[in-house]
Amino acid sequence: MFQTIALSIDPRGVARLTLDRPDRHNALDAAMIAELTEAADRLARDPAVRVVVLAARGRTFCAGADLGWMREQIEADRPARADQARRLAMMLRALDLLPKPLLAEVQGAAYGGGVGLLSVCDIAVAVDTAVFAMTETRLGLIPATIGPYVLARIGEPAARRLMLSARRFDAAEAVALGLLARAVPADRLGASIDQEVALLLDCAPGAVAEAKALLRALRSPAPEAIELSIQALVTRWDSDEARAGVRAFLDRCDPPWRKAPD
Repeated sequence: MFQTIALSIDPRGVARLTLDRPDRHNALDAAMIAELTEAADRLARDPAVRVVVLAARGRTFCAGADLGWMREQIEADRPARADQARRLAMMLRALDLLPKPLLAEVQGAAYGGGVGLLSVCDIAVAVDTAVFAMTETRLGLIPATIGPYVLARIGEPAARRLMLSARRFDAAEAVALGLLARAVPADRLGASIDQEVALLLDCAPGAVAEAKALLRALRSPAPEAIELSIQALVTRWDSDEARAGVRAFLDRCDPPWRKAPD
């Protein structure tokens, strides 16, 4: 029985995997990371499942990493931090390796790890009012484990611009970057996802799985890149900037590097 996500499968073989922590803006914590990994494994092995829709409940699609969980990593020793960073990286990899088409139905904002989740989906459709950002550097952190997937999705020039500045961008820009397939009015989101699902159900499931595997093999981040991202996150969690940034966010004050205007 899942506590942070919901999973259902309809008679067509369309699975709906829903982030279900609306009170925490569907932020990723240890429990959600573990449950998403388990769900991905379960869906991968279920021959009845042909398409997976990743959705979320509440106003926010995913606010990224839960700051309470992040603070725990900063305060933990290096082996404990490494374990949690690896679990996060392997959750993203499990979704990326899913041998079924993975669609994102994005009803609200996606930040940090939420952008990572969109980057491992095959098709993402969002409401046209959604906003996005990789906010890690504003907190003294880095977009580490999501990095290989974001880079593959939007390319290095855009990744540099957005990761380094942590600036917000809207749905129209997300479409132009390739993060989203399209952005639609809120009342058309469900119908737009249904259209994408219908197209996929018209295709041979084995051929779809093999085509996805081929594409992934041609561009998939090398294991050493994933390992590098894990170690980079562990090291950054141990930095003075990370401690100060997370503390400032939780205390609702400015971090030391953000100077007030004169």
